[in-house]
Amino acid sequence: MLFGVTSRSVRGISTVVALLAVGAVGCSGALDDAKAGAKSALRQRSVFSLTPGDCYTPNSVATASEEFGVEIIPCKEPHKGQVVGEFTIEGITEYPGEDGASKIADKRCPVESQKFVSDTWAVPAGVELFYYYPTPQSWRTGDRAVSCTYTQKSGTSTGSLQNRSLSADQLAYLNGANAVYEALWANQPEAELIEKDLAGYRKQAKAVAAALDGHLKTLKGIQQPETVKLRTKLEETAEAWHDAAKAKDTDAFYIAYDLAFTGIDPKKTVGARKELKLATTVPADDADVWAG
Repeated sequence: MLFGVTSRSVRGISTVVALLAVGAVGCSGALDDAKAGAKSALRQRSVFSLTPGDCYTPNSVATASEEFGVEIIPCKEPHKGQVVGEFTIEGITEYPGEDGASKIADKRCPVESQKFVSDTWAVPAGVELFYYYPTPQSWRTGDRAVSCTYTQKSGTSTGSLQNRSLSADQLAYLNGANAVYEALWANQPEAELIEKDLAGYRKQAKAVAAALDGHLKTLKGIQQPETVKLRTKLEETAEAWHDAAKAKDTDAFYIAYDLAFTGIDPKKTVGARKELKLATTVPADDADVWAG
């Protein structure tokens, strides 16, 4: 998944409503413009006030790296993004730097967003996970909040991204599947070569194996043909991840990892997803990972 990054400023946007005096009868265009301008001004908010569920469009007064304020917009109207999660940076006193704050958001925002958008496959194409995190200045004032959003790369969209009215089976499947892929990416070692960090890759395998074990337990409660088939395949896949976690050398790891990684190819879940009436189009970024 691709991540957009920006930071917040301590400066908010004050609400300023410009009142236009329409002196002549029939100046409907000027009056409409005045009403539109007033409505937009009344919707202005500081990025500090964003809460999950808010749909918004960033203001254009910020630099490329900082956003001063946004216009809160009803989700039924065209908007640029929607807040899908938030969290507070805890456990550190010194500002982690932009890179550090970005890494924290990279790790937490996918998890927080899934509480709002359970089925990430249902997110439209062209929408990226994006976040606002504290600047050095706002950190000194006590700001520790991170807002996670889904934002259109270009253009606007209408409607909320929140998954509503999901059944117990749908939620059970999504919670388990999300945990598996979160375990995979959250524990991805920095070293690209397994030989450079076998211990790190074994740790990742252990985390994925544990998540798969949990996923398999929930799948046992879903007695639909395609989901049962998927569970049978994932049982073999889980064994491979456990083998990778216990591999004594790189050769043994590679043998287990090949079966383990291909076993969680998202394309193999499409049949069960269709059966459960969930989105069935594999996100482009995931499709690219398993294509190569």
